[in-house]
Amino acid sequence: MKPLVLGIGNILLGDEGIGAWAARKLEQSDLRARASIVDGGTGGFQLLSYFSEYARIIMIDAAADGRPPGTVSVLRPRFASDFPKSLSAHDIGLKDLVEAASLLGGLPEIALITVSVEKIQPMTLDLSPAVEAALPEIERIVRALLEAPPGPPAK
Repeated sequence: MKPLVLGIGNILLGDEGIGAWAARKLEQSDLRARASIVDGGTGGFQLLSYFSEYARIIMIDAAADGRPPGTVSVLRPRFASDFPKSLSAHDIGLKDLVEAASLLGGLPEIALITVSVEKIQPMTLDLSPAVEAALPEIERIVRALLEAPPGPPAK
């Protein structure tokens, strides 16, 4: 089965929606042949089924990690506590989603691509220039992760 690329975020909150915007951009690329690509938006627990359906998930989300806006990082979280603090209401989704999936039978292999953001911009569909400039780097990292051999699933 193909891996899943799952973008998370609320596009109505500017930079907070970078994961959703990245998924939409990747859906238009040749990566669709190598991975299932989903704009998860702010789906929360509605996304839980993906954790049992896929052995590998690459997640993309915004992070309020204090780094300069647009900084792209890759994490290999194994537990909910390994996920960075989110910015908005979907915070309930990511950490709780991972904990619920773990309780229901373990987690798939997860790679989390984060993009540092400075603040939420309410009611705007626009990304800041620094965060928008991260889109090619996100695509490069997704390609590299898809080419890497799978690792063991999280316990």
